[in-house]
Amino acid sequence: MSAEETDPRVRALTPVCEAVALLLGPHAEVVLHDPATDRVLAVWNPMTPRGPGDPSLLGELDALDPAARDVFGPYEKLLADGRRLSSVSAVLRDADGGPEAVLCVNLDRTPFERAAAVLSAFAAPTAPRPAPLFDGDWEQRVRDTVGAHVRGCGRPVERMTRADRLALVAALDGDRVFAVRRAVPFVTSALGVSRSTVYGLLAEARAAAGSAPVPDASEDPPA
Repeated sequence: MSAEETDPRVRALTPVCEAVALLLGPHAEVVLHDPATDRVLAVWNPMTPRGPGDPSLLGELDALDPAARDVFGPYEKLLADGRRLSSVSAVLRDADGGPEAVLCVNLDRTPFERAAAVLSAFAAPTAPRPAPLFDGDWEQRVRDTVGAHVRGCGRPVERMTRADRLALVAALDGDRVFAVRRAVPFVTSALGVSRSTVYGLLAEARAAAGSAPVPDASEDPPA
C-alpha cells in the first residue's frame, strides 16, 4: 500500500476530492498538499506529470495569518502548453489551528473561453443594418428606442419611473412614430401601460416641447 493511501488526511479527504473532480472533470484537477513537507499528497484528474511525493512549491504557509480567511482565489495560473487555469486554494487546519493540508482546485478555462467566443460571434452584429430594408419598419424603431432606454436607465420596462416613460414617449414622438395610425396600441403593449397613460405622457411631452396637442384618446395622434 502506498504512503498516500495510508495517510489519514488522504483517506479522510478522498471522498471530497473525488466528488469535486467528478463534478468538474475532465476540466479540473484536484490536488492535496502536505504543508509540513511541501509535498503533494494526492492528485485527482492530473493536468501535469506531478504526483504524490513531488514538490508542492507552495511557499511559506507559516506566513499566513491563522485568523485570516483560509480560502484564496480564484486566481490565474498557466500551464506549460499555454492553457489558463482558474485556481482556488483552501488551507485545512487541525484542531489546534495549524495547517494540516492544502486543497487546490485548478479549473481549465479553455473550453469555457472557446464557448464564450462562439457565443460572442453569434451575438455580435457583423454588418450595419441595411437602411432600405428597415427605414419603413416603425415597429422595429419602437423596439430599438425602448431597448436603448432600458439600457440607458438600467431598469426593465416594468420598473421604469414616470420620468423614464415620459422621456421614452418624447423620443418616440421625435422619431415620428406616433404619425403611424396603429402606433399607440403597439407602444402601449411595448411599455406595458394603458392607452390613456400613453396619451397622457404624449400630451405632457408635446406641451413641454411646444408641439401640437394630442387629440382625444379615441384617435391616434397625428404627426
